[in-house]
Amino acid sequence: MAAVISGPIPVIAALVALVALAEWLERNTWLRHLGAALLVIVLTAVAVNVRLLPAYGPETPVYEAIFAYVAPLGIFWLLLLVDLRSLRRVGGPVLVLFLIGSAGTVAGVLVAVATVGGAEALGPLHHALAGMYVGTYTGGSVNFNAVALSYHVVEDGPLYAAAAAVDNAMTTLWMAATVILPRLLAPLWPASPRAAADAGEHLPVDDVSETTSVLEASLVIALGLAAVAVSDAAAAWLGERVGFAVPSALILTTLALALAQVPAIQRLRGTRFLGLFAVYLFLAVIGALCDLGSLARIGHLALTLFAFVAIAITVHAVITFGAARLLSIDPEAASVASQANIGGSTSALALARSLGRGDLELPAILVGSLGNALGNYLGFLVAAWLAL
Repeated sequence: MAAVISGPIPVIAALVALVALAEWLERNTWLRHLGAALLVIVLTAVAVNVRLLPAYGPETPVYEAIFAYVAPLGIFWLLLLVDLRSLRRVGGPVLVLFLIGSAGTVAGVLVAVATVGGAEALGPLHHALAGMYVGTYTGGSVNFNAVALSYHVVEDGPLYAAAAAVDNAMTTLWMAATVILPRLLAPLWPASPRAAADAGEHLPVDDVSETTSVLEASLVIALGLAAVAVSDAAAAWLGERVGFAVPSALILTTLALALAQVPAIQRLRGTRFLGLFAVYLFLAVIGALCDLGSLARIGHLALTLFAFVAIAITVHAVITFGAARLLSIDPEAASVASQANIGGSTSALALARSLGRGDLELPAILVGSLGNALGNYLGFLVAAWLAL
């Protein structure tokens, strides 16, 4: 059944309206405890599944455009607010948890393969599927597709579609889980000097008080667009001319951090507002990935893959949060590190913002970018090992 709302402009209008609704619910109802970030995801997921909005897919290029352009702009604008001194306190712990979480992803996928029945349940390409999920839950969809292409999973349409649909749904669910888990787990964490120091770094997410002007907003927008263009061009040039592949996100991060230390840039108003708005639009598209109808159409295969991925993420979570508890690292840092694994740098940044943890923003971006590089290595390693 076709969606009620279709076409780029109406879809964008609907997404912006959902962002506004999420903000209103956070400010005026008991749903404030969920936070606007989670509400945006849930509202969009509901709109997609009642066919008010189209699901993510080839027929909705506006979603892809938000992923490709709006999300990097959000990252850039929010990074203009980053104090590099915060990295010294929390950068190390988040990096440690991210690496532990990556190992937890590998362990989780291997446990899931054994639990669901391996080749018997998943078919002859079970090793490739395992590698795809290790890749995507270490780095992102780029790693997922790299393994899928190498092992020709894309040539098996139903299998690839099922794997992608389950990946999208679980990524959405895990974003919601990482918003809630720190609150649920906080009583299990002992009070410590580190936790108290980290609590002092919390930043308010409410940006009503931020005011700007047409001049300042124009400068911030122009700066962001130019930085994204320069980053993409530099990444392409390095790949084609030098033969050294560098993700454009890393170049964009470097540009933002360098500019963030310039006093004139620091004084520009509107970066927080524009950054949050861009990230909320990105989160709305995350919600659009959760199309229950697609999963229902795939049937038994989707259920098997759903169980497979649920087991893998559960093991990852137990290892990541367990390590955080043993190392006395606060559960919010563990959530951000885990989200950088499962959802990537942009969703990890969004999570840090929704938790009010400005000190975790830069670590979220950096470890998420690291995951893009690490994901292929781990994904191909697991696929090759299971193929033996």
